[in-house]
Amino acid sequence: MRAPKSRSYWIAVAVILVVYGVFSLLPIAYLIVSSFKTQQQIYAGIGSTFWFSPTLDSYRFIFETKPMLHMLTNTLIVSVGSTVFSLVFGTLAAYGLARFSFRGRDDLAFYILSVRMFPPIVAALPIFMIFKTMALLDTKLGLIIAYTSFNLPFVVWMMTGFIKAVPVQLEEAAMIDGQTQLGAIRDILLPVLRPSIIAVAIFCIIFSWNEFLFALILTKAKAKTLPVAIPEFITWTEVGWNYVAAAGMVLVMPVLLFSILAQKYMVRGMSMGAIKD
Repeated sequence: MRAPKSRSYWIAVAVILVVYGVFSLLPIAYLIVSSFKTQQQIYAGIGSTFWFSPTLDSYRFIFETKPMLHMLTNTLIVSVGSTVFSLVFGTLAAYGLARFSFRGRDDLAFYILSVRMFPPIVAALPIFMIFKTMALLDTKLGLIIAYTSFNLPFVVWMMTGFIKAVPVQLEEAAMIDGQTQLGAIRDILLPVLRPSIIAVAIFCIIFSWNEFLFALILTKAKAKTLPVAIPEFITWTEVGWNYVAAAGMVLVMPVLLFSILAQKYMVRGMSMGAIKD
């Protein structure tokens, strides 16, 4: 039996967590504060970091000069669309890898995962040429396909482990009772995997929501997303840090709130299968 942890141990753990929390939240706090400042207040020095007169001029400016709502809608459609496609196809592929034994299964699983290993910039030129030929440039469908190609290996990798953690006897019992294999997946497996699916979906949405490279290369105006709009406030003459901060808040807050609301599903989903009988 392990000896109980000493008081000094828990004090050290608390101090480490507090320091980590401060360093983690400080950039977000500074982003929030800067979005309510003017350019002059940002350059005023350390004394005006938290003592200033807040203003909404930066938010007013970015919405008046840029189609922020249109780009926010594009970001939402592309993120949700790529996540749905990745979950549907990725979960089915993961089920095949987890439940069926066939020649080359491990090699296939590695090949799928290897797509996520190389830098996205390597595939940028081939994807651009293919999309140009197929008239998919500057379209939301093109971005959804591009994001799905990189989300899919992650979904297959994660869901394979989660499916393996669910006893196959549950599905076999359902099929003995007259259920088809697809019916057993729908009625037995998917309800058990719901927290894990939500957790994986959160990661996919975050990746798609924040993705910059393909959004920059594959879009021009119609399908432009928010991450591409933020660098446009950086010009040759000056950097509009207050506008960058305001646009950054518009980009960060929706996915941050979504992650907070879905936090319990993320913890439950990612811990699934961690405890073995």
